[in-house]
Amino acid sequence: MQYTRRTWMATSGMAVAAGLGLNLGGSRRAAATPNYEVLETNIISRQNDKFHGWPTVTRRANGELLVVCSGGREGHVCPYGQIELIRSSDDGATWSDVEFLYKNERDCRDAGVIETPEGTLLVNFFDSMAWIGVLRDWEAELEEGQEPWAQMQRWQALREQFPEEERDSGVARQWMLRSTDGGATWSDAYQTPLGSPHGPCVLDDGSLLFVGKDWEDEQVIGACRSTDDGLTWDWVADLSVREGDTLGNYHEYHAAQAADGRIVAQIRNHNPNDRHETLQLESEDGGQNWTEPHANGVWGFPSHLMRMSDDRLLMTYGHRRAPMGNQARISEDHGESWSEALLLSDDGRGDLGYPSTVELAPGEFLSVWYEGTPEQHMAQLRQARWRLQG
Repeated sequence: MQYTRRTWMATSGMAVAAGLGLNLGGSRRAAATPNYEVLETNIISRQNDKFHGWPTVTRRANGELLVVCSGGREGHVCPYGQIELIRSSDDGATWSDVEFLYKNERDCRDAGVIETPEGTLLVNFFDSMAWIGVLRDWEAELEEGQEPWAQMQRWQALREQFPEEERDSGVARQWMLRSTDGGATWSDAYQTPLGSPHGPCVLDDGSLLFVGKDWEDEQVIGACRSTDDGLTWDWVADLSVREGDTLGNYHEYHAAQAADGRIVAQIRNHNPNDRHETLQLESEDGGQNWTEPHANGVWGFPSHLMRMSDDRLLMTYGHRRAPMGNQARISEDHGESWSEALLLSDDGRGDLGYPSTVELAPGEFLSVWYEGTPEQHMAQLRQARWRLQG
């Protein structure tokens, strides 16, 4: 039986944080900044006339790097987003041409990718109609007698292809693609119970855990597990909302399992309390029960989590205030506290971030994000190669 959120609610109680024995008082932040060196940063996308956004990088068991993103775009919000893939077989020194993966009638965006223990590739994303709101704003700004400009006319023509009831839809739909042959071929897109940009994580028992938001069912937030290599997803827990917060101001989750077995998840927070500071929650029973979200002392969003080869946790996140760029922090105690920031980049503009990271060798890392530059109006994919010292 596949457990949707509705069937789960009929057979399971709500998560009780108090029974988990976890720290509910907020994470402590360590004072020390690890010694590190950024070796190089460079742009890895090739279509400088297109906007690229919200990438994820993963490293396969054979060493190949994969990056997925939303490409083919005219801007941050537009109707044309499609899911694209690039590859590197030399630890990011060079990258392949773009491989097209998916496009439907909506704006496809926020792609994540993982390789499962079985060698299967999973790519997640969501689609959106938010571009119609942008189009309406443009139309409202037209002065009397002014003709729509060419881009507006193209978007207006595209809008006419949708039934009236779909033009006001703020509902996003979550999707997944699956490949069992290294990405040579892909399944049809199938819907998942929830979504979040960097996708699911692999647990120590080989199952997959996906923490995120279900945009189609009252915007609930929760955790789903797959025990069949990503084919189906069972709802295992609703996540709580911190007292005084609203669920609508929680966005873009990611999780990883720490070396002590606990699962650490983080949330982009837009609530007035700790606004734009990363919230964190933990589970000690495989994702069935969770603590209440709490601030972890890190300003920035959204975050990507991974367990390093030495069993420490690494979080990477965008930093959209000075120093504008992307940062990383390390936890020596399974997410209880986080180091001071490691600056991976500090020369960005406002529309940037969504970094994710892979470990190339012990202590050597590659992080990928999207970013506009003063010289390049259309945001591109950028990477940093960096290493820890000592």
